[in-house]
Amino acid sequence: MNQVFFCNYSVGERVYDKVPEVCTPYGSRVLLIGGERALAAAGDALTAALRGSGLEIVDTVVFGADCTLENIHRWAARAKALSADMIFGMGGGKALDTAKGAAWEAGLPVFTFPTIAATCAAYTALSVVYREDGSFDHFYYYDRPPRHCFIQLEVIANAPAEYLRAGMGDTIGKHFECHFAARGDELAHSSALGREISNLCYQPLAQYGVRALDDCRSHRVSYELEQAVLAVIVSTGLVSLLVLDDYNCAIAHSVYYGLVLLPGFEEDNLHGNVVAYGVLVQLAVDGDLQEATRLKTLLQGLGIRTTLAEMGVPLDRATLAPVLRETVTGPDMEHIPYPVTEEMIYSAMELVETL
Repeated sequence: MNQVFFCNYSVGERVYDKVPEVCTPYGSRVLLIGGERALAAAGDALTAALRGSGLEIVDTVVFGADCTLENIHRWAARAKALSADMIFGMGGGKALDTAKGAAWEAGLPVFTFPTIAATCAAYTALSVVYREDGSFDHFYYYDRPPRHCFIQLEVIANAPAEYLRAGMGDTIGKHFECHFAARGDELAHSSALGREISNLCYQPLAQYGVRALDDCRSHRVSYELEQAVLAVIVSTGLVSLLVLDDYNCAIAHSVYYGLVLLPGFEEDNLHGNVVAYGVLVQLAVDGDLQEATRLKTLLQGLGIRTTLAEMGVPLDRATLAPVLRETVTGPDMEHIPYPVTEEMIYSAMELVETL
């Protein structure tokens, strides 16, 4: 039996005013888990929206430095001790992933309040879990996503624009990787539906992305900003919920996981920006230089680095040896339409460097 659960969402200005209407059927006692900056940016607006509604935030906690199993266990226990009826997650990906994990372990519904549009974490049924030293540990999968996602555009418009830019880069990757990984397969309904939705991870950003980024820099809510945010959070989240995990990532993400092995690289390059570069490598591997050239123009308009040189990495086989090895052996390469070698990746990087 195949069960698919979706996350509802509200988007626009003053969306938090809708929280009582959506959430009161689930009870009255709320544990709010968030990031420190996120709570400072949006906590007061949420508190004001709940005033007189019967919903009570019984405690507000900062999730921690990372989404770790220790933090998930801690806040699940806190929710139980408070007899909370639901958990609200507020912030970026790590805060939301912690809230989702805590809610799952406490057996409670979770509602998300993204304060940046850098990932689809507010919409998905999984958490990226890290070890206490900050290294990646595993994915924690849940049977269903959050019950509702509240996307208040004023909050995102006032967040640093570089997060939106990285979110758009990662979202573009979802389109190209999903189509590439699914090539040649006969897809079941949910995966086929997810693959088609992945088109909305690229087309709106090609049309509205540059203007949306300008509006975010100007702290201005606009139609263009809304379309970009929906692509990053909702369209990408729906693809994640619908497709088999085989179709969620491919070469672009594997290139990212290779490059972050280089000392100091991750500190200077946000995840989504590097994934966007990885899409260029994927297109070059696939021989589609026309599409790669079109995409490079868009990425340059967004201010995303499109070459290794711009990212401070020499195009040198010895330097890139661990990158190439990780790229071709990483788990995201387990389901792609043809074998890819280190030489193919390196040759593609050479092509991308001179596009």
